[in-house]
Amino acid sequence: MDKESSRQGKPARIEYLRVENFRALREVEFKKLTPLTVLLGPNGSGKSTVFDVFAFLKECFEGGLRRAWDKRGRAKEIKTRGANGPVSIEIKYKEPGYPLITYHLAVDERGSGPIVFEEWLCWRRGMHGKPFRFLDYHEGRGHAISGEKPDEQDERVEIPLKAPDLLAVNALGQFAEHPRVAALRDFISGWYVSYLSADAARGQPEAGPAERLNPRGDNLANVIQFLREQYPDQLERVYGTLRRRVPRIERVQAEQMPDGRLLLQIKDAPFGDPVLARFASDGTLKMLAYLVLLYDPAPPPFIGIEEPENYLHPRVLPELTEECREATERTQLLVTTHSPFFINGLRPDEVRVLWRDEHGFTHGRSAAELQGVREFVSEGAKLGELWLEGQFGVGDPLVNQGAPVRVGTGGDR
Repeated sequence: MDKESSRQGKPARIEYLRVENFRALREVEFKKLTPLTVLLGPNGSGKSTVFDVFAFLKECFEGGLRRAWDKRGRAKEIKTRGANGPVSIEIKYKEPGYPLITYHLAVDERGSGPIVFEEWLCWRRGMHGKPFRFLDYHEGRGHAISGEKPDEQDERVEIPLKAPDLLAVNALGQFAEHPRVAALRDFISGWYVSYLSADAARGQPEAGPAERLNPRGDNLANVIQFLREQYPDQLERVYGTLRRRVPRIERVQAEQMPDGRLLLQIKDAPFGDPVLARFASDGTLKMLAYLVLLYDPAPPPFIGIEEPENYLHPRVLPELTEECREATERTQLLVTTHSPFFINGLRPDEVRVLWRDEHGFTHGRSAAELQGVREFVSEGAKLGELWLEGQFGVGDPLVNQGAPVRVGTGGDR
């Protein structure tokens, strides 16, 4: 989905994720993903690994499978210990006006490098329609069906790839005759997986507007310059929200220095002169970066944010939750957190609780599926408080991480 269409309508939504043999994710399935999905659990429960699944897919489409595979240490570090099958990732997503589309990618290693063991795209028309693969590849060989809405009656065209480590969607998505393949390619390539750093945001980049914050946030000044030049009203929304969250802040400005670099400055109310960003608090810079990302005039179709609570005051986190929910009108968010304050404002179906079993493998379950949680919330309880009280039965680092127990029974957890 291009930027203009993302401004005009709803983005594509991921509704389902299944992962097999990716590190601790031996077999994990997430059904009925919500526009705002939050992963909750103790350290080492697998939150960052799920997060990295999305980063891995994006990097496969941007720089190629080999680069993404090697970056993570190849099969020795990527594949689940003792796993015999390939690493498998499957997503189901919905584009407005089209049937639910399933994308399946299975990767294994042969010799010194990875191969695309299996890759296919399919959809089902209607409730009782037969699933139909309009792209189907195995180790670089396969076929694709062209057209805006390819049908099984259409011609299957055999298009061999140059190498078995190439993604068919990446290759065929460059051609106009495969618009649905191209839409998936653009969709995944457009994901934003954040590794924001306050230190990175303090940098002094070369002047020049940038449309989107990069994963580390070291072009924050460039994005502010872009918003000031192209979307001043949107930038004022960012400043207005920032002032509500950090009341002493008046404005933020990005000024070009004589040597061509951009200098980010923050004006604090009691002082006449602005403060250089390198002297601003980590929390102020992180909040500014999050707001710039969430208020993007043409946001990415999918945004991943890892542990937004770092450096932020606990009282600000419920408000950040609301900012994230408001942003889901135009994008989809995946957030990992340890913070009860962040999840206090969430619904049970928006929270996935992760834990690892006695063998070290990750499991996940919607908080809405944990017995008693919906009833507690309907009576006014908040999810973060229930989690701290141990009412989830899982996801608590101080208790045994077995199967979920009945909420409120007091039994072993």
